[in-house]
Amino acid sequence: MDAALNQTARALVAPGKGILAADESGGTIKKRFDSIGCESTEDRRRAYREMLFTTPGAAEYVSGVILFDETIRQNASDGRPLAKILESQGIIPGIKVDKGAVPLAKSPDELVTDGLDGLRTRLVEYRDLGARFAKWRAVITIGAHIPSRLCLDVNAHALARYAALCQEEGIVPIVEPEVLMDGDHSLERCYQVTSDTLHRVFDELYDQRVELGGMLLKPNMVLPGKGHPSYPVAPEIVADATISCFRTVVPAAVPGIVFLSGGQGDEEATANLNAMNAKGPHPWQLSFSYGRALQAAALKAWKGDDANVSAGRAAYVHRTRMNSLARSGAYTPEAEKAAS
Repeated sequence: MDAALNQTARALVAPGKGILAADESGGTIKKRFDSIGCESTEDRRRAYREMLFTTPGAAEYVSGVILFDETIRQNASDGRPLAKILESQGIIPGIKVDKGAVPLAKSPDELVTDGLDGLRTRLVEYRDLGARFAKWRAVITIGAHIPSRLCLDVNAHALARYAALCQEEGIVPIVEPEVLMDGDHSLERCYQVTSDTLHRVFDELYDQRVELGGMLLKPNMVLPGKGHPSYPVAPEIVADATISCFRTVVPAAVPGIVFLSGGQGDEEATANLNAMNAKGPHPWQLSFSYGRALQAAALKAWKGDDANVSAGRAAYVHRTRMNSLARSGAYTPEAEKAAS
């Protein structure tokens, strides 16, 4: 096993810590900014991310940050590269390397992720810019007749090719096969599709010689679709289904599972993670790699105005602290209220 990759992977899932996903594409960050009436200019995007990255106390709860291509190249208002600001606090910089999901040929209702062309060269550049881990997201949609075996195969193959290239360049790959919450499917259907997806992913990772000890898995939780009558379900039900699914398919050699929030509410994502850790110990660290679930309150408090930086930071560090508690099963609604 590559000791350096394993060391970085384990640092990213250190007890009490998790990952901030701040890798929104241009279109996604524009939607977020539109929601607060802020124009999405390069300067405002930099100011927003600088606010998050310089929040006092956040490094106690945040192990790493996934950056977008634009962000890893930006400097803060004092001239320091944003990646260096993270490093100076002991936070590991990471980078999103996929180029987004596009319609899958011969199956237009499904998606496959672009970005393998030229990836080896880009990884070298990102490593030189400070990235020590990377992320690639595959998108799996549940419908009446999907996902197809074709969709699972091509996305698993791409994830494994990406992961192998990352490890070759000394970068820890975060492998993200996301089964979407969109739809009216049941929890049981999500369980089956998540299981099928992960089986294909780990088959490909094995075939392509990816070292499991030098990677992290970033999956969805097992949940019913948002359109199903049972949604939302109790955290204990989510925890039981998710743990049961993952124990049958995720090898213990993987250092950690960093869940995506996938459209869950802020407190919902925290409570579900907490319920899983309360049922431990588990073969892997169960952590978080949240985007909206860590940022939504901070974005709303900031409102695109530098005068509100303190309020934005307070909202951000609060959510990181709550999810830190969830890492050990110590989160409670009372802690939420007391801290706020």
